[in-house]
Amino acid sequence: MDYIEITFYINPQRIESELLVAELGALGFESFLETNDSFQAYIPENLFDEKNLKRVSAIHAASGDIRYSFQKIEDKNWNEVWESNYKPVLIKNHVFIRAPFHEAKQEVKYEIIIEPKMSFGTAHHETTALVIELMLAEDFRSKSVLDMGCGTGVLAILAEKFGASEILAVDNDNWAYENALGNCKKNKCKNIRVELGDAEITHLNNYNVILANINRNVLLKDLVIYTKHLKTNGVLILSGFYEEDIGKIQSEAGKYKLQLTTKLSKNNWAATRFTFKTDE
Repeated sequence: MDYIEITFYINPQRIESELLVAELGALGFESFLETNDSFQAYIPENLFDEKNLKRVSAIHAASGDIRYSFQKIEDKNWNEVWESNYKPVLIKNHVFIRAPFHEAKQEVKYEIIIEPKMSFGTAHHETTALVIELMLAEDFRSKSVLDMGCGTGVLAILAEKFGASEILAVDNDNWAYENALGNCKKNKCKNIRVELGDAEITHLNNYNVILANINRNVLLKDLVIYTKHLKTNGVLILSGFYEEDIGKIQSEAGKYKLQLTTKLSKNNWAATRFTFKTDE
């Protein structure tokens, strides 16, 4: 089967590539390769309709510069292409995230195997890496954890490796849900429950730690729900937004007695750690 390769050129400071990828996935695009200033998307030729491409581009055009080009490419060994472009990730010399086809790194304390597919959370993106960096400074032993917008499940899996005793991983995308289930199995996790849904799930418990790596608008909307399910002195780690958004996140979080304790940034992406304090 022949494929169409579309190369998108975007301003990553203005347009969130994760949202664009999600929209393309719904149109039948099967795989993505990201670089510093562009990414490639691949779709079977018989499913390609440039009208859909123009419509998606128009939606994001208001947020910043977006251009694309496309070409037909002959069928090839896509597993070989994917493996040649997908690299393992080492974070702070402590967490090694690799695909099943990468060699293990015995000297690293925490190793996670991720079958990335089309889900988010392979740690190549700055937001996932920043959250993991904040997690490395946290004590997860015997803690309950909620991973909201779990993507591949990498953060939930890491929380179990850090000693968390009860973990709920939630995503509203069925592909991500299935991927997270598979990755939990690959990593022989025993304390993770994966569910399809979002922050509106009514049976959420209260948690010691909540992780939410999504995007600014969803986080601002759902902060009230996160707080409702966060135990006193609990920790809320957020990412998926830019440095200039920290003030908005902090202002909204303050309405719910969430206190900013740590903020990290990389390439203008940011991650923050809040603690929940109630009047005693």
